[in-house]
Amino acid sequence: MSTAQPALAPKAAGSRTAVSPMEIFLTFLVIGATSFGGGVVAYLRDALVAKKKWFDDVEFLEMTSISNTLPGLNATNLAILAGDRLAKWPGAAGALLGMCLPAFLFMTAAGMIYSESHARPLATAALRGVAAAATGLIAATWFKIGKKSLHGFYDAFFVMAAILGINYFKWGVPITLLAVGALAIFTYRPHTAPEKPAQEEEDWIRSLH
Repeated sequence: MSTAQPALAPKAAGSRTAVSPMEIFLTFLVIGATSFGGGVVAYLRDALVAKKKWFDDVEFLEMTSISNTLPGLNATNLAILAGDRLAKWPGAAGALLGMCLPAFLFMTAAGMIYSESHARPLATAALRGVAAAATGLIAATWFKIGKKSLHGFYDAFFVMAAILGINYFKWGVPITLLAVGALAIFTYRPHTAPEKPAQEEEDWIRSLH
């Protein structure tokens, strides 16, 4: 049941370019201020992987997986984890503040406006369009990550198992993750290679013929 283990090698800490907490704060401030539509994971991947090149897709997928298994907003968890990897706790604090500050200010203003205009047809139509665009952004991001991070039949099986566990069997995210994680451990568990006869023993056997 074993198969080749995909290479999930995070970038060594010593090989990562030093990033200041201020740069981390400004980067996440821009992400927090421009990630419209709810597809913030797509914006995070575009900024951290494609533009800044602070992480590769494998590292981003690992951080996303960890963030999804913890309580709270996955985007906020991901920002804290990324900041910590880049500059320890000052980086994590900068990422958290930069990520949340725009949302706090914008949502306070949006809440005041929405309370006055939520029943208007144009506002409803705009929200439906933004929701559809956010779904497309999330799908595009996971498609890009999946092409580089999923390998072989068993990875595809785990993806389908997670979808069925959440959408069909209604197990919920924690139970589904535990079940799929247990299957992955069993599937990709280390195997001991069968011992080969020593070269001397093979030579001795050949000498008998």
